[in-house]
This record gives sequence, C-alpha cells and structure tokens, in this order.
Amino acid sequence: MIIKNNNTFHLQGRNISYIMAVDSFGNLIHIHYGRKLHDKDYDKTNTKYVNWAAYDENNITLENTQQEYPSYGHTDLRNPAYTVKNVDGNSISQLKYKDYTIKENYIPEIEGMPSLFIENKSAQTLEITLEDKISGVEVVLSYSVFDDYDVILRNTRIHNISDSTIEIDSAYSANLDIAKGNYDLIYFSGGWGREREFCRSEIQQGAKIDISNARGGSGHTLNPFIMVSEHNADEDKGNVYGFSLIYSGNHSSMIECDQYGNIRVQQGINPFMFKWTLEKGESFVTPQCVMCYSENGIGGLSRELNDVYRTNLCRSKWADKDRPILINNWEATYFDFDEDKLLSIAKRAKEAGVELFVLDDGWFGTRNDDFSGLGDWTVNYDKLPSGIDGLAKKINDIGLKFGLWFEPEMVNPDSDLYRAHPDWAISVPNRISSLSRNQLILDLSRDDVCDYIITAVSDVLKSANIEYVKWDMNRPMTDMPYEGYNHKYTLGFYKIMDAITGAFPNILFEGCSGGGGRFDAGVLAYMPQIWTSDNSDAAARLKIQYATSMGYPVSAISAHVTAVPNHQNGRITSLKMRADTAYAGVFGYELDITKMSDTELAEIKKQVETDKKLRTLMRTGDFYRILSPYETNYCSWEMVSKDKKEVFFYSAKIFSVANSHDIRIKLKGLDAEAKYMDTVTGEVYGGDELMYYGVEPKYDMHDFASYTMMLNRV
Repeated sequence: MIIKNNNTFHLQGRNISYIMAVDSFGNLIHIHYGRKLHDKDYDKTNTKYVNWAAYDENNITLENTQQEYPSYGHTDLRNPAYTVKNVDGNSISQLKYKDYTIKENYIPEIEGMPSLFIENKSAQTLEITLEDKISGVEVVLSYSVFDDYDVILRNTRIHNISDSTIEIDSAYSANLDIAKGNYDLIYFSGGWGREREFCRSEIQQGAKIDISNARGGSGHTLNPFIMVSEHNADEDKGNVYGFSLIYSGNHSSMIECDQYGNIRVQQGINPFMFKWTLEKGESFVTPQCVMCYSENGIGGLSRELNDVYRTNLCRSKWADKDRPILINNWEATYFDFDEDKLLSIAKRAKEAGVELFVLDDGWFGTRNDDFSGLGDWTVNYDKLPSGIDGLAKKINDIGLKFGLWFEPEMVNPDSDLYRAHPDWAISVPNRISSLSRNQLILDLSRDDVCDYIITAVSDVLKSANIEYVKWDMNRPMTDMPYEGYNHKYTLGFYKIMDAITGAFPNILFEGCSGGGGRFDAGVLAYMPQIWTSDNSDAAARLKIQYATSMGYPVSAISAHVTAVPNHQNGRITSLKMRADTAYAGVFGYELDITKMSDTELAEIKKQVETDKKLRTLMRTGDFYRILSPYETNYCSWEMVSKDKKEVFFYSAKIFSVANSHDIRIKLKGLDAEAKYMDTVTGEVYGGDELMYYGVEPKYDMHDFASYTMMLNRV
C-alpha cells in the first residue's frame, strides 16, 4: 500500500514501512525504513544548521540530513547517489521535488535488464520526479512495494531535459540513509574456489567502504548482495537491512559513516570506469535494487528474500518444478572422451536412478583442450560420430534426459570464428589483448555478435532433444575499450538471455562462470539454478553453501557429489558426507560412476532415492541456519516445509576431537505443539523438544563426518 499524506509518502509492505517527505524547500527527505508504522503526517524537516557545514541561501544544510537521492557539492559533501558533468564542466547538482505518480498493480519492467514481476501478487509503485533546472537533469525515483512481502524495489531513471549533452559519471540504483546507531556490515568476499565467504565488520565513524567488483561480471571476489545489521543481530533476532542488486556486471555497494555517525548505503553500477552520455531528450535507467528488512535477524531476512526470488524473479517454468538429478561428465573425462565412454557413464548412472546426463566441454569444433575451438558451435564428429542429435537419442533410449554445455560469450584465437572475425573480440586499439584460460571475450556490445551467438546456440538446441543447458563464462573481463563498456556488454548478455530462454522455454538452464563467478539475481532471473563453485569438496562447500544461502534460495544452489581425492583441493571425504551436503541444493553427480564399486553404486542409489524424497521440500521450504562453520567446528542447517509438516536437518562435524562431547543442537521453525517422527528410526519427538531441548547428532569418528535426520509431523 502507498499512502500520500500531505507532503509525506508512506509505503507499507506486510510488516514494513518506508516513509519519506518533501520539506518546505523541495528536498526529498528520508524518514523511516523498518517495522510497520501506523500512518500519519510524518513530515518534519531535519535540515538545520550545524557547525562547520555549508548552508544555502535559506540557512539550510543537508550535511547531516537523511535523504532519498543525494547530490554532491552544494550543502552535502558525503558520497552522492549520482554525479553528472554539466556542459560547463562542473559536477555540482541540486535536485528538488517536482511531482509524483502512484501506479496500482504495477511494477516497472527495467529497460534491457531483468527485474521482479508481480505474478499473482498485489503491488504498487511510486514514482517521484526530482529536477535540477540549472543542470537540465530530471531524475525519476521508482519505489515498488508488495502487500505480501517486506521488500522495497528501487531503481532510477536520469533524463536529460537540457538543450546540451550531459555526461553521467555515476548513478546508483538506491540510496538509504540510516540514523546513527551501532551497525555491522555483512558482505561476501572470496575468490575462485572459495566464493561468497561470510564477512562481518563493525561500521565505524569515518569509514567509507566500497564493496565493489570491476572484473566484468558480478564476480568471484565480491557479491552484489550485502546486509547492514544491528551490532547484536544474529540469525534469529535483531534489525537487518539487505541490499540485492539484480545485475550481472560491475557493481558497487557503498557504505559511508559520516562525522555524526549516520550511515549511507548505496547500491548500483560500479562508478569506476563508468560513463554514459545523454543527448537532449535521452534517458539512462539503472538496474533494480531489492531492499529487504527484517526484525528477525539474518535468517528472517534470508527467508523473505528467498521467497521473493523463488516466486517473483525467475521466469523459467523450472522455477516451480523439481529439477532432475543429473550426472555431468566433466570431472570423469575432461576433454578425453568418445561416444562409447559417455554412453557407459549414462548406462551406469541410469542404474543408480539418475535422470539427466550432461555433456560438458569438448564436444564442438577442434576442442580437444582449452586452447582451441571456442566459438565454433558445430559438433566434432571425430569424437561423436552420431552427432549431438544421435548421441541425445542414444541417451534418451537409455532412459535419461540429455543436456549440453556451452560457453557462447568466449572465443579462442585458434578457432574458425576468430580467424573470420577477429574484430568480434573485445580489444583496445594498438594493444595486444590479454588471454585468460587461453580465450578472449566476444564483444556483446555489438548487435551482430549477439545475433551470431543467438543463432549459433539456437541451431544446436533445435538440432536435438536437448533438455538442459549449462551456460558458462570462464574468465574476467580485461581490455575494456572505453568507460561504460561493461554496462553495454551486460545489456548484450541480457539481450541474448531474453532471446534464447524465451525461444526454448522447456529447457532447464543453469548458470556458471568458472564456478560461482556470476552468481547473482540478474542471472537468476533467467536460470533457476547456478553452479555455486568449481570447488565441489564437501568440507569447502559447508562455508560456500552456508553463506550463499543468506542471499539466494537453496533451490538456486547447484551442488554435486564429486570424486575423491577432490580435484580442487585433494581432500578426501566420505561419499555420505558429500551427498548429505549436496542435498541442500540442486543435487547431482560429477564423477566417473563406471569406476565405482557395486557397494558405492548401491550407496548412490540410496542417495538418489533420498534426494527424490527431499527435492520438493528443498525447493519450496524455509531454510534455517543453526551452527555456523565460520564460528564453530560444526555446520548445521535445516529445511522446514511451509506447513511445518516436513523437516530435513543436517549437521557436519568438521574435525574429530578426542575426549570431548558433541553439543546438542536445537532445531528451528517447527510447530511446538506437534509430534515429529524420524522417518528412518521411527522415533517420535515433540516439536518443543526438538526446538528447546534439541538433538545430539551421532557422528562417525573421523574428520568431516555428517549426520542427517528427516522428520514428518504425525
């Protein structure tokens, strides 16, 4: 609901209020974002004079004022939400309120970019227009609110209403000013093989922290999801604000704590190496930022955001369907395979109950290693004499679906495509382009390149019964030829995604970027699951999956059982622990199943049967994190169905400890008055017993031991 009360705008979600007001001088002032409030006229002006601050002709300063979309350089010297370079060369701007519009049952589609959609929900959008008449800039701030969610959707449109050219040097999607308090910043750092590591630090006065990525995509190193929490907030209690950007390019989440202790949070396109020129009458639109608030700690915010993304972000029909259990041949064969080897893996996997066979890299062009062939999306008949269509039919005859790997954004210099179109690769004049994984990136800012990719991939998908696609992107972006290039590339990527996923709605698409290098809400809008990390070691995945679940649904977290010693770090873990950990995600296998013993195959059959029982729950339930692998020798989590009838509990003991007792673990989110039966042992527990007294898992006596419990309400 959106209420206008005199000069006050009040947005109300299920449990939240977002309030702003126009002061008597035309400034758009932020008043409240948090727990739901009764409506009244909250208009009050805090734009008072403070010592050693600039003030305008009305003796007003914005230096210590909470604002909605602040400018820089007039009476506020904090980080601005945008910067424009005027025709006379300066960047001074001052936005004043112009007008507003409220639209019922409406959420804006962001031009050229993914965004949330209404689906079967009720939502409203407030658009507030601000203008700087001197600069000739008009800014439209968009705020959308759902009746049934606790999120606010933000994005911004900057319009050139002058007679001259205007240059945009930065444009954040959202700005939130938070009054002085004790707050922490939570963000997700890392690198290849250790994506989205949980990081938490106190926000101190004077701090200016930019959680940003300029590596071409959303990146392995810093994710476009952050939280600002009260210092004492934990998984279950405390005020937490979340900021999630629906964008797959270079991003920035800026946090500034000013001299008075007030905190400014901004999220959007990374201003570094960004520039956008607007001619007279042109506009620039920013990606959508999803702001989420919970008074029930990190867990409450996660579950809210996860529900929103599962229901109102991904347009794939597979978002609402259980995903098939797959086996991928990559770590079984790498490039060294032929048709007979693939079929032997598929037959053995079928015996275990697997449902989908995925052929990874190496099926096209002259692709026998990672030095050649990328860009040539035609089948290598030396390896696959039956072609993709023939192989797909043979896989289908075995009783499995067939899936295929692509990396369409890339090209090897040793490829027919590059030899024919060397200008199609990203490059800087007079410089030799840098390679990564022996490949270059195609220039997706060009329509002809995007059209080639759409046609080449579509031709393959039309040629055979392909029911799954793994879309990879295996290198950072270098040699960007001009400022603002990365955004144009990202728009090209979305153009391709729109075309291909729209043309093949029945195909299940999975995102990938050297593992989890493009795990973001922008990709999730097209692909309901994303390869979480190339590091598939079960012990490493504890931290990766635990932290990833804070900002993204478990139903998006692709998790495979792979061989040991693990190919990324050499660690050996039990087959049981590998599967138990992977259940909290989209379950699958990536190993040579033909080399496994009959005993191991029997265990895999049981794992497959277990996942088939669990996967609807894991896709639709509420996820609770209980013990953190970042803080303890354990990792525990739990999935509870919405009706609280089904429960899956998992706990891992990372290192075995001599002469010690394991802690009891208290479950969460159950019906305290109900009885729950362990589906394996038949033992019955009270919901209150499980939550307030807990259970003591029985771990095997070795490192990396896991324990699971499946419960049904009786």
